[in-house]
Amino acid sequence: MTVIETGRLVIRRWTEADLDRILAIYSQWEVARWLGATPRAMAGPDEAAAALARWTAQTDESADRYGCWAIEPQGSGVAAGSVLFKPLPNSDGSAPTDIEVGWHLHPDSWGHGYATEAAQAVMDRGLESGLPEVVAVVYPDNHRSIAVCRRLGMTPIGRTDRWYGVEVEAFRRSRADWLNERTGRAS
Repeated sequence: MTVIETGRLVIRRWTEADLDRILAIYSQWEVARWLGATPRAMAGPDEAAAALARWTAQTDESADRYGCWAIEPQGSGVAAGSVLFKPLPNSDGSAPTDIEVGWHLHPDSWGHGYATEAAQAVMDRGLESGLPEVVAVVYPDNHRSIAVCRRLGMTPIGRTDRWYGVEVEAFRRSRADWLNERTGRAS
């Protein structure tokens, strides 16, 4: 099921037909090294099925407001990776108050602007719905993702271990800045 379409991409729910591609993406160390507190590459089909089940359970199916979705270049029939838009878990276990945008792409899909385009689409929809801000968190040496944050117009807010229990570089995009940019006013 399609969640959002952009000029070049279909952002859609992951399905069982994608299991091989999920494994192909998340078994790549170049992808997995940036994920979680103790990164490790996906080891086999059972882990791909577990990831699909987790993403399906986390998706707000009534409105697809939050979730982890496939990024598919239009007409390709193959997912380039994932875009996520979800409550950001606090390290202290308290209830989430921030919304995260994130992306994970197979290396064969790097350098095409898919991460920026997909993240912009889900972020725009969230900010348009009234969210006060959106946050992205990346490992400090993940220069590619830091560049995506900059292309998204996100403001660096520094290093923190507030989320996920690891030190990350955090970025934010406020609704006010987003509205100002859309209306052509300087912030």
